[in-house]
Amino acid sequence: MADSGNIQVTQSKTSLDLATIIGLIAGFGLIISAIIVGGTPESFINIPSVLIVIGGTFAVTTICFSLSEMMRAAKIVMKTMSYTSRDPSEAAIQVLKIAELARRQGVLSLQGITPQLKSEPLLFKGISMVVDGTPGEEVEGILQKDMFSTLQRHHNSAGILRKAAEYAPAMGLIGTLIGLVQMLGNLDDPSTIGPSMAVALLTTFYGAVLANMVFSPMAAKLERNSNEESMVNNIYVMGAASIGRQENPRRLEMMLNSVLPPAKRVQYFD
Repeated sequence: MADSGNIQVTQSKTSLDLATIIGLIAGFGLIISAIIVGGTPESFINIPSVLIVIGGTFAVTTICFSLSEMMRAAKIVMKTMSYTSRDPSEAAIQVLKIAELARRQGVLSLQGITPQLKSEPLLFKGISMVVDGTPGEEVEGILQKDMFSTLQRHHNSAGILRKAAEYAPAMGLIGTLIGLVQMLGNLDDPSTIGPSMAVALLTTFYGAVLANMVFSPMAAKLERNSNEESMVNNIYVMGAASIGRQENPRRLEMMLNSVLPPAKRVQYFD
């Protein structure tokens, strides 16, 4: 059994998410390489097509949501470029150490470690309420509402990305129709056929790239990160509520192992 007299709280570490960055660089790198090998990279650059697809996708997606939701989603999406290490097993061990300290020295002894928990807002809030004498059931209810609100915000942001992934190809199709109309309306002037065809084809290309290489993968990564964060937060909720109810830490260990994946289950008291 670990010594609970002096707890070293594990701090979450935030670093660049190499999987996301490498995936984006590799995906766009392959496309750019294929374009360069073809020998005409400048033919794939068309400002009107960019305006139609990117500007149009943003405008139409904004119609479906509010400006505040769009701004909030942009901030959350930027976080997919970074990764916060939050191992469920480490979170469970940390909660069990805190629970053991509270069991041996009393709930008020947790005041000394509370400042170290600020990197984990949900756990910090839960332990602070416990120290203030809030009943365990009330602590659990408040933290569950906070956790649900966070999860809902993440799902809303992922929904915005998925909606953008739906509209990007549609804007590409609209650009294609614009280019075809321009071309058919000026068949008597051969010099306009090339630019019109460029708009017609490149808008479809841009729309497909944005939808399948940016928006959809980002939405999937956001949902994956949100689910991982939700599991860790659930551990914190269970731990804070158990400490508030002054339950035996061994019972808390069994409860935590019931929600942890088999490979992540802990044996702190064995």
